[in-house]
Amino acid sequence: MTDTTYPGPAVGRPTATRRWLARLAFLAAGAAVVVLLAVAGVRSIALLVVGTLGMAVCLVAVWWFLTHRGALRWLAAVLALAAPVTVLILYARSGLLWLVLLCAALWAVAVAAGRFALVRDGEAGPVEYETAPPGRPFLIMNPRSGGGKVERFGLAAKARGLGAEVVLLEGAGTVDVAVLARQALASGADLLGVAGGDGTQAIVAAIAAEAGVPFMVISAGTRNHFAMDLGLDRADPSTCLDALSDGVEVRTDLGRIGDRTFVNNASFGAYASVVQSPAYRDDKTATTLDMLPELLVGHHGPRLRVHDGSTVVAGPQAVLVSNNPYAATDVAGLGKRDRLDTGTLGVLAVTVGGAADAASLVRGRHSKVVTLFTATEVTVDADTATIPVGVDGEALSMPTPVRCTIRPGALRVRVPRKRPGVKASRPAMNWTQLGHLAVSTGGPAR
Repeated sequence: MTDTTYPGPAVGRPTATRRWLARLAFLAAGAAVVVLLAVAGVRSIALLVVGTLGMAVCLVAVWWFLTHRGALRWLAAVLALAAPVTVLILYARSGLLWLVLLCAALWAVAVAAGRFALVRDGEAGPVEYETAPPGRPFLIMNPRSGGGKVERFGLAAKARGLGAEVVLLEGAGTVDVAVLARQALASGADLLGVAGGDGTQAIVAAIAAEAGVPFMVISAGTRNHFAMDLGLDRADPSTCLDALSDGVEVRTDLGRIGDRTFVNNASFGAYASVVQSPAYRDDKTATTLDMLPELLVGHHGPRLRVHDGSTVVAGPQAVLVSNNPYAATDVAGLGKRDRLDTGTLGVLAVTVGGAADAASLVRGRHSKVVTLFTATEVTVDADTATIPVGVDGEALSMPTPVRCTIRPGALRVRVPRKRPGVKASRPAMNWTQLGHLAVSTGGPAR
């Protein structure tokens, strides 16, 4: 199993800016504690207890909402909304709401400053390589993806104007994009690109990696998770085409599940079972709410077991295996990945046995309900011969055991030189590392 405390602070001489950010973090955190004790005194303990209990009640109510139907479900929804409102009212009636908000703001400053201070030098984004523009780019575009973004942004016309061959997935029937991509390579294409969903991108990305040609992502899908983590503009997918004329290459890893490639993640358990339902496409919300009670507490579906050789998780309701770990501050593991080139899989398993376990989620990533680790290989087994799996949003059924691996640096991705989402990777707070940085004087590293 790989160490999950990545990325840490830079090794060597700390910069003055990072030292002062570390000191600001401790100053803001200390100020929050001092102000709370000075103004509220003994009542500060009550404030913390009330806030924690309110959050716990809210989490339990959400659990009841997901695991029940009918009147009890909607009573739970009311309770989930009422709990935080009640806490705020109690704070206001005690005349201390302003104090709570001030302390929360100071703590937010402490966390933000601390995370910026712990950023590695040179971690502003992936390594970029200068390469010649493609001579014969080949792009596959799905006009139906993202509610019609291909047509709305004039992607096909702009791409053709930049010298690309464009194939639109139009008409009746299903088009095999893998066949299209391989035919294009046989005809001399030196770049493959997709304007469509993450599932289609994964198929073509695997072929590009196999052939050693660059791959291009155009953010014309609905969610565009891979595009987001590459730093691409999801609001205007036409800017992605700038890679054809003024682009650079980055290297990313690819996930592998069985004989299939994924660019984002593979999900097992409750969510994977829901997306298998024929009713899911027509009404995602209603189908999910209808199926969750049995999946979460009714013991329907296979019993999962996750292991990587050193870590074993038995009986989780949901498992997410991602191509690189999600951000350290993302408890749900469904947000942004800081990097796509760490050479590791991110593994998240959730095991909730009841309301008490749901309440323990107050502790976030430290809760016993959530298991997080990274690995280069992980196996998901079950007590059934096959299990439902969601691979980049596509519903599949796979024979057990299911083996997931990572292919480090397998994919060359051509991206625009200028892209809005490239930001410094900010790790989770580590007060010990932050303390060493804060007291350092800028002398040689030990």
